[in-house]
Amino acid sequence: MNRTNWTRASVAALGIAALALLPAAASAAAPAPAVDKGDAAWMMTSTILVLAMIVPGLALFYGGLARAKNMLSVMTQVGAVAALAMLVWVGWGYTEAFGDGGNAFIAGFDKAFMRGVTPDSVSGTIPEYVFACFQMTFAAITIALVLGAVVERMKFSAAMVFALVWLTIVYFPIAHMVWASNGLFFTMSPAALDFAGGTVVHINSGVSALVACLILGKRIGYPREPMPPHSLTLTGVGTGLLWVGWFGFNAGSALQANGSASLAMINTFVATASAGLAWMLVEKITGHKPSALGFCSGIVTGLVAVTPAAGNSGPIGAIALGAVASAICYFAVTKLKPKLGYDDALDTFGIHGVGGTVGAIGTGIVYSSALGGPSGEGWSMGAQLLVQVEAVFTTYVWAAIGTVIAIYAAKLLTGLRVTEEVEREGLDLGEHGERAYN
Repeated sequence: MNRTNWTRASVAALGIAALALLPAAASAAAPAPAVDKGDAAWMMTSTILVLAMIVPGLALFYGGLARAKNMLSVMTQVGAVAALAMLVWVGWGYTEAFGDGGNAFIAGFDKAFMRGVTPDSVSGTIPEYVFACFQMTFAAITIALVLGAVVERMKFSAAMVFALVWLTIVYFPIAHMVWASNGLFFTMSPAALDFAGGTVVHINSGVSALVACLILGKRIGYPREPMPPHSLTLTGVGTGLLWVGWFGFNAGSALQANGSASLAMINTFVATASAGLAWMLVEKITGHKPSALGFCSGIVTGLVAVTPAAGNSGPIGAIALGAVASAICYFAVTKLKPKLGYDDALDTFGIHGVGGTVGAIGTGIVYSSALGGPSGEGWSMGAQLLVQVEAVFTTYVWAAIGTVIAIYAAKLLTGLRVTEEVEREGLDLGEHGERAYN
């Protein structure tokens, strides 16, 4: 080979080698996922706020609504099932909901027991551990909410077994369907709108609570004997803690400290304020005095209803959604429950189930740009509403079937319900050997 041919061959070879290196060079040039310190700090704060919603928020809210002889029992069940949820989440909950692969209903198990998750793992712009902890608190409060319907007669051991099974077969799959990129609701066309958990948390817990209380049966004396809350003061304190913590719940679901979080923040203010006042107004219109319990019930209803719409609505739409949900939930609690005769002790279904349904479907309306929502060109309210209804119906069916399985598993292993003697004496003494008030 002469010098000229050798030179040409060399140049050609070098050119081919350079082309072969281009993908590697491009890959090397692509920025690696990086943690944004502001986002990370906000999400860590949001996670702690959601924890405050459970203990002490929900524990005080539910505890005050119960009778004095069951105060500690309610608080203990709320705290214990939340703690169990945290451990189960680390074991298989996180991977079941957010692991790699899987299908439309459940993720893969590659991250079981947090395998492969390290302090250097990144989810979006935050450490993966922070994302995992944030989602963990959602699982913890959802199972605690369910217990509101079955307090004052369910064994502590039964509550723990029920929580273990229910989280595994109901909560984790629904969380995957709604928030995972390959989840059933996420891949609908258009995607189902659920910013912070209207289906995952509220419909899920509300429907499950209704099914559980129907299977468990009524409390002794219900509805003949009056069973008023023993401390509306504690319920009021719990309500305040829920409202404060809910900013982590809703605004934190943006997963960044950005404009979407700020929209969720103002909506969490105004929808809740609207609902609290609306409940008392409906009380007045229907011939009753505007009550502290009504205000607390309205506050929680507004928080529930705005959850799926928090980042999907303008403030005016959120105000309307809170007021409408409050009026509907008022009638569900004061008219529907007595008429049907089921013993949903602390109105979990009446507020979370009904309010979550109104919020989830209503999000398909307030998302419209004509109402101040963020919808863009080409969006169809009719198509969105159809998807919202499909997501709600699917959650109802999944939660109901899963709850039947979980409650009968608990019944098989523990007997489910306390004895008549313990129920009359109170679960504080009968189950825990303590009194809330000495």
